[in-house]
Amino acid sequence: MIAGNPGWAYDPLHVNPEGPMAAVSLAEAQEKLGELIDRVSNGETVEILRDGETVARLSPPERVVEPARKKEPIDFERLEALWKDMPKQTEDAGTFVRRMRDEDRY
Repeated sequence: MIAGNPGWAYDPLHVNPEGPMAAVSLAEAQEKLGELIDRVSNGETVEILRDGETVARLSPPERVVEPARKKEPIDFERLEALWKDMPKQTEDAGTFVRRMRDEDRY
């Protein structure tokens, strides 16, 4: 039995390269699926046994860490060229949004 979880068995004869893990019978897994999912979501791996043999293993998904993107320097000349072609705004943002809301009625 695993401390704090009556009914959860650990098979000391079961050799696992990942180290000790919880092992439950298929019947227990059916009864306590929610609890098993909670344990797995906390990083634990759980084996499901049928007639003492492992038939399934629940384990958390591998987390893929994406590498940080390299920041490119800002091309100020290109940015200025973009701004120069934009028309000047004749009203402030608040007035513009109110006018859109009242007149256009999206």
